[in-house]
Amino acid sequence: MIKSSFLIAGKHAVTEALKNPNRKVLRVFLTEESKKKLNSENQNKHLLKNIKILYKTNKELDRLCSKDQITHQGLIAEIIPLEEANIKEYLTQNSEKKFITFAAIEGVTDPRNIGSIIRSASSFDIDGIIVVKRSYPARSKLLYKSASGCMELLKIFEVPNINTTLKYLKSKNFWISAFDSQCENDFLKHNWDGNNVLLFGSEGYGLKYQTKKNSDFLLKININKNAESLNISNSASIIFHHLHQIKKMKSF
Repeated sequence: MIKSSFLIAGKHAVTEALKNPNRKVLRVFLTEESKKKLNSENQNKHLLKNIKILYKTNKELDRLCSKDQITHQGLIAEIIPLEEANIKEYLTQNSEKKFITFAAIEGVTDPRNIGSIIRSASSFDIDGIIVVKRSYPARSKLLYKSASGCMELLKIFEVPNINTTLKYLKSKNFWISAFDSQCENDFLKHNWDGNNVLLFGSEGYGLKYQTKKNSDFLLKININKNAESLNISNSASIIFHHLHQIKKMKSF
């Protein structure tokens, strides 16, 4: 099956795509100035070698991003999707790995939020993100821009059904921890031993009943009572950082 191409924009998104040996970059649209800057910041890497280059003015690049209302920073690339990551294959290939941590998102559709979650997950060594295929904006320029290059650095598992995937991971000795601001259990007091899935729902509706039912624990972040809630990407960053620190301590 031939995969169709799509455009991404922004310095970090395009640069990391060019660095990724598994990513097929068909063309790069850029200004003369952005090419100079790209080469000076990545000396000896030859990122544009064998890449078709089309020189454009900033106004011409603006038109390619007008619908998305994002800044291109002088760089746009036409890319082919990566091979889809498979959870079963990942677990087989990493059977000796301890403390595997996945994040799973249900009902989150805003590309900015998803991109920010992916950026934080990559920054704090989360092993992969599980998303529902039908609602995941896989070709969104906003997603790639918000992820700031981390789309190339993290496994993203697109699954048809989140609950089927959770049941499979439970059978592989993963603990499922769902985050719900209405529960009483502070995530800081939780025992994070073993392999874990961190489960997040949409800001508007939270997690579905069945998804919560398939979870082993309901946890929350304690915040100032005067604040209603945290943005989902901010919540995820706090939790990812906490688990990152725990993993570092366990590795000593």
